[in-house]
Amino acid sequence: MGPFYCPADKRVYIDMAFFREMERRLGTPGDFARAHVIAHEVGHHVQNLLDILPRAQQAQQRAGGEVAANAISVRVELMADCLAGFWARRADEMRRILEAGDIDEGINAAAAVGDDRLQGNNAHQEHFTHGTSAQRTQWFRTGLQANGVEGCDTFKRG
Repeated sequence: MGPFYCPADKRVYIDMAFFREMERRLGTPGDFARAHVIAHEVGHHVQNLLDILPRAQQAQQRAGGEVAANAISVRVELMADCLAGFWARRADEMRRILEAGDIDEGINAAAAVGDDRLQGNNAHQEHFTHGTSAQRTQWFRTGLQANGVEGCDTFKRG
């Protein structure tokens, strides 16, 4: 199933098989690729704490169709990518945790799980729920440069 965040119990669930699939099928090995995935899910927790997830879910219910609801989902997911980038920079500033190549691993992980890559030749943007590979890497990079959580607001910065 892959990793996910559950707002009801405020926990991140990690399916370790997903990490093996990232390496084998998606070609994204490395400890920081895994860290990016975890930071993305923790980003959803931050969204929940900031009341962004509940508001997004309400907006999806009012959206009036799958395409509009998916567009909201994409913004939520891209924000979580940005928050993962923000975490990476802040963690490195505090603890010097990053090694050579780590940011590239994070970027590769973000790109590998873009809807366009995962859906392949059958990709249709109206069905995207997480964003394209380009969007995901762009927002991860945005997070690396952000000065605060507000720099990751995909609802305002589009």
